[in-house]
Amino acid sequence: MASELHQLRFDPPQSNASDESSAQDDRPLLNPDSDAVADDDSDDLHQKYAPFVRRDVYGTMGRGELPWMEKVLLAIALVTIVPIRVVIGMSLLFLYYMICRVCTLFHDPNRETDEQEDYAHMVGWRRSVIVCTGRFLSRAMLFVLGFYWISEVYRILPNEDKSTNENEGQEKSQESERPGAIISNHVSYLDILYHMSSSFPSFVAKRSVANIPLVGIISKCLGCVYVQRESKTSDSKGVSGVVSERIREAVKNSSAPMMMLFPEGTTTNGEFLLPFKTGAFLSRAPVLPLILRYPYQRFSLAWESITGGRHFLLLLCQFVNHMEVIRLPVYVPSPEEKNDPKLYANNVRRLMAKEGNMMLSDIGLAEKRVYLAALNGTPRQC
Repeated sequence: MASELHQLRFDPPQSNASDESSAQDDRPLLNPDSDAVADDDSDDLHQKYAPFVRRDVYGTMGRGELPWMEKVLLAIALVTIVPIRVVIGMSLLFLYYMICRVCTLFHDPNRETDEQEDYAHMVGWRRSVIVCTGRFLSRAMLFVLGFYWISEVYRILPNEDKSTNENEGQEKSQESERPGAIISNHVSYLDILYHMSSSFPSFVAKRSVANIPLVGIISKCLGCVYVQRESKTSDSKGVSGVVSERIREAVKNSSAPMMMLFPEGTTTNGEFLLPFKTGAFLSRAPVLPLILRYPYQRFSLAWESITGGRHFLLLLCQFVNHMEVIRLPVYVPSPEEKNDPKLYANNVRRLMAKEGNMMLSDIGLAEKRVYLAALNGTPRQC
């Protein structure tokens, strides 16, 4: 696959100037305290931070003036499908919590560090029950939320070579191209439910998730790697080490859970790809790129400049929600990419943007915080 994707890859940078330029990717374009933000008019602001702009009928922060028909639809949904979805959704969550609780009774969690413990390394009937019921109930939860069908496309790249000797060395090929991680764009918290229903991988999550009622034990059964996002202590190196080790383990052992990583580090409106962090590519292992889309007419499912509670309520009020998934072939890194994780990350990002018809953006989480701060500091709405 490395040779098959050659045309989509970049050559390594040839000068220190390129390295210095790329090293500046994580720096914010604006200072959050800058007065320039407050002076920008609405159009300039949205153009500058285009990857985070909402364009649905509910307005930038989900508080825009609605047409009367939309208000009627919301009122009908609030007294009909919303209570039903809440009851069934909570029942599914509690049911899976009980399944995880029973399957982990009298079983000590795996401990990779003092901060990391999980039940993803269990074997036998316990692990089978957790995975099978987790995938089924995750899909059932999506159905309850209005995703009655999900469009999945398995993309075959034009340059892929169909060899006539497919059986020759098939075992070796499958082992060498087994992905250790799934690489996905990040649009909404709904992404997690889809990936759970599809492959039940391990995620990187905030450390506080482990203590959330009901959800905490589920995250440990998923094998989540916990991280303190705002912490600048030495534990970040430990987290990268755990993630890389998990990825290498998944490549060697088909029964080990793959890692599910969102290398952008935050959500977008689904039209852009932000710069990729290199943590997912440090292991030098093959990855499986995957693209998620949420087509909409009224309410965008992207979780951006709207509060979590308002977003979830409007999600419940949607009678039908849509999701499209594009699965790309396993991406096997070239020798140059193995020696340069940033090159590896950039090439996977470029491939995903091309196949998903998305635009590349050079801004990231720091700029997103500036944009949200500007929105919260002005009364203007779209």
